[in-house]
Amino acid sequence: MQSVNIPPLKFRPILKSVIWGGEKIAPFKGIKTDQKQIGESWEISGVKGNESIVANGSDAGLTLTQMIDKYGAKLVGQRNIERFGNMFPLLIKIIDAAGDLSLQVHPDDELAKKRHNSLGKTEMWYIVDTDPDATILSGLSKELTPETYAQIGSDSSLLDYVAKHRSNPGEVYFLPAGRIHGIGAGNLLVEVQETSDITYRIYDYGRVDAKTGKTRELHVDQAKDAIDYTVYPNYITTPGADLDGTQELVLCSHFKVYRLTIDGERTYYPKNDCFSTFTCIEGEFVISDDRNNEITLCKGESCLIPAMATTVKVRGKGVIIDAMN
Repeated sequence: MQSVNIPPLKFRPILKSVIWGGEKIAPFKGIKTDQKQIGESWEISGVKGNESIVANGSDAGLTLTQMIDKYGAKLVGQRNIERFGNMFPLLIKIIDAAGDLSLQVHPDDELAKKRHNSLGKTEMWYIVDTDPDATILSGLSKELTPETYAQIGSDSSLLDYVAKHRSNPGEVYFLPAGRIHGIGAGNLLVEVQETSDITYRIYDYGRVDAKTGKTRELHVDQAKDAIDYTVYPNYITTPGADLDGTQELVLCSHFKVYRLTIDGERTYYPKNDCFSTFTCIEGEFVISDDRNNEITLCKGESCLIPAMATTVKVRGKGVIIDAMN
């Protein structure tokens, strides 16, 4: 029987044009396209209808779901197979906001399961680049009760209750399900989230969709029971200490995210029974594993390190966002 050898996997990016999208993602990724207003590049996705397609190796052309069906625990780890079946548990995106995104909130796993038979959406943002005066909306700046929220609904006065932060490259925002949030114009960022496309849009600046001529749907009533009404003292996440180029950004029950700063060659030993995802935000790298597979990862590209990899060597200079669950 031929032994299994899954290389680090690259995927075709899924580029999404949206009303608030900009023109930074294509040059950031080093690709040419006539597509305009690209607000999102879904880098690694198992969302039904938006499944990533393998771009390298002998399995090129297969979807991520088909890869899990084919390789199972060797690709994603046994505990993920037992918990999620053939669904990839994380969604990795690059987001470019030329305009303000809607103010929104996501349900937690329990509420999303009840209403949508889906996972909830806890997520995090790593700010890659910003325009001058770019902002992030995250959390509440003062008390907002469910009763007050119900009264003001989708009125712009809701913005008076939301904490606004001047955003800067390198900052991290952890967004547990239930936290009101919005990406302000001028932010380029990497997003790591649970595999879910459930969003409750609660304020959208009165914008009209160019295709339909109508305002976009709001979910004010649905969001009422999803919102965390707690006012927290701080909404910007403080990364952990830099330990030999590895810095913990977010550690939660849904994912673990690290920033890897590399100059030369580093060897990593992936945790047993778990995949890793690498998203290069600066520089260029050659990535090789213990089975002599090798790929090049350039700025703006992402790859999936299979769970079966026991060692991974990364050679080059730059910065990688490493996410796993």
